[in-house]
Amino acid sequence: MVDLPDNELKYIMKQDELNFFGPDYFDNYELSWLKFNWRVLAEAERDDLPLLERVKFIGIVCSNLDEFFQKRVGGLKRQFHAELKELTVDGRTPSEQLREIRKEVLKMIKRYRSCYLDSLKPLLEEEGISFREYPELEPALQDKADEYFEKQIYPIITPLAVDEAHPFPFISNKSRSLAIKLKHLETGQDLFARIKIPSNRPRWVELDSSSGKVLLSVKDLILAKLHRVFPGVDVLSANVFRVTRNADIERNEEEADDLLEMIEEELRERRFAKVVRLEIDNKMPKDVKNYIIQKLGLKKTDVFEMDGPIGLADVMQIYSLKGFNHLKYESWTPALHPVFRHSIDEALPSVFNVIRKNDFIVHHPYHSFETSTQRFVEEASRDPKVLAIKQTMYRTSSDSPLMHALMRAADADKQVAILIELKARFDEERNIIWAQRLEKAGVHVSYGITGLKIHSKITIVVREENDGLRRYVHIGTGNYHPDTAQLYEDFGYFTCREDIASDVSDVFNLLTGYAPDQTFKKSFVAPKHMRNNFENLINTEISEAENGRKGRIIAKMNSLEDPLIIQRLYEASEAGVKIDLIVRGVCRLFPQREGLSENIKVHSIIGRFLEHSRCYYFYNQGNECYYMGSADWMHRNLDARVELLAPIEHPALKKYLKFILEVNLNDNQQRWVMKSNGKYKRIKPKKGQEILNTHYLLMNHAKRNLDPIPKADTYMKS
Repeated sequence: MVDLPDNELKYIMKQDELNFFGPDYFDNYELSWLKFNWRVLAEAERDDLPLLERVKFIGIVCSNLDEFFQKRVGGLKRQFHAELKELTVDGRTPSEQLREIRKEVLKMIKRYRSCYLDSLKPLLEEEGISFREYPELEPALQDKADEYFEKQIYPIITPLAVDEAHPFPFISNKSRSLAIKLKHLETGQDLFARIKIPSNRPRWVELDSSSGKVLLSVKDLILAKLHRVFPGVDVLSANVFRVTRNADIERNEEEADDLLEMIEEELRERRFAKVVRLEIDNKMPKDVKNYIIQKLGLKKTDVFEMDGPIGLADVMQIYSLKGFNHLKYESWTPALHPVFRHSIDEALPSVFNVIRKNDFIVHHPYHSFETSTQRFVEEASRDPKVLAIKQTMYRTSSDSPLMHALMRAADADKQVAILIELKARFDEERNIIWAQRLEKAGVHVSYGITGLKIHSKITIVVREENDGLRRYVHIGTGNYHPDTAQLYEDFGYFTCREDIASDVSDVFNLLTGYAPDQTFKKSFVAPKHMRNNFENLINTEISEAENGRKGRIIAKMNSLEDPLIIQRLYEASEAGVKIDLIVRGVCRLFPQREGLSENIKVHSIIGRFLEHSRCYYFYNQGNECYYMGSADWMHRNLDARVELLAPIEHPALKKYLKFILEVNLNDNQQRWVMKSNGKYKRIKPKKGQEILNTHYLLMNHAKRNLDPIPKADTYMKS
């Protein structure tokens, strides 16, 4: 049987547990994801944002679509070809979903291309960033372009003829190619050739002129030089095409002798996986287009024709142009967290001394990752009193200072164990490299449990102190990735509470050893316990509301997909529980529907930073509960991953989380609200209302928060 995407797995078999089924109760996962990308596109269309930030959002929209086709559309096509008949919980077949996706994507393509080509490019021209084709360049710039071609492009490109002796070439994923139709001057024979546009060179050649920056597309430069590549033949046409390949490869971990080898083999297979999308120049001759479609084994519904440039994820190069910072957001330097502040005449406080004084939460990118989370690991690697360090790693950077610190710790004879998730989509190759490097450095490397992904973000440091061994813990909502910590909004919780440390230790024992019946003191841990814990908390709110008392739930996450959780939320709404859901991306629940979800509101924050933290609040009979960690309300997080959510019980930290949730719920610049029909509406300030922008408010809050300890009243400043 073909695997379903993560969001649908098991629910075909669990439909008898659902009181609700069909499109009246659940939005489609794929269409909900596309709604999220529409909200991203809306940022590119905002004329009140800096110009290059708008360009950047176009790049994000296109990069998102690339990944969507690789993962989601690839999985649906696999189901379709396997003739899977079962319906999703919203009552759709794979073929129905593919038809609806194509219809919506065609609309999106038209909108984002109009935004970029008709609005943003003319504005860039006004700001001194101009786009020119080779014949339009003045002679001096043509000379520079000629030199660039001869030194940087011509040695790399390889024209590939296609004939009886030369088969149709392999087309690599997300690469742009030129399909070239030629005529032999002597024989008059029509010929076909392909040139891969180098992906290891910038998309545009940057040329400086008296009027500003001139950008010449490498594609246009190659087109201008085709006579150099094909002497003795006539070029009849040359047009760009680009393919996207399926990344949803079927795997069977239970039959794998070596998980590392299996993932390496999967990466090799992915390079040659089926093409799921062909983007093509609409000016390409019909016979050439049909030839490419036939050679790639595609249907017309797999083809998306474009008028103009293809693969606009590359506009990130434009965003990175030097000398145009005035067209971007004002730069942001993350603040030092107040607990680490000290006067000039004081020594830098030990991170362990700080944690011993009080639990605290760092909030990235408002608080510095380097001086908090990264420093925690680096200081532990150097501290002679530290005996052991354990960490989970889902994604990190290619030159991660945290990984280097762990290797130094192992070299210093500390016990270092790291759980690396080899199956982190699109990061498998990097994680394999780190796994091999860490093992060579003497780190104990494990890959977790068969059939489950390790998605929790936890670190524990064991330190020998005067009163015995003490464990220090970091629990995060985001990856140990210093680069994304500058862009992703995430929480990190530091504590040396014995009950939390015990839970984290037990999670590591579960991952590295044999502990199927492990129980936990305070934390919610998936896959065995988290779902039941959440259902118990929801049930408490339902019971309270049914008895005329207050029931209240606020939940902030990336995606809300799990049908059983959604069902319980509907039931809670009907009981009278007031529910606010802050969901950045996919949300399959419909709010504000009469007789179903009148007491539920769904919000989505889209803006400068990527909202990534997960935080759950329950009124709980007045004993207010907050949980923070790495898990969304998705089937895969609750049932198919190792996740950990920690209770936040320090009064000041609870007040801070309340402050964050309230800021999100009152935003009137970046917040979208879902209507009962599943469509989203951006919230704008009312006449005379003060502007509240979540990201800017929290940036200013972090800058001004100078108190040396995390007191509640400090956190409530705005």
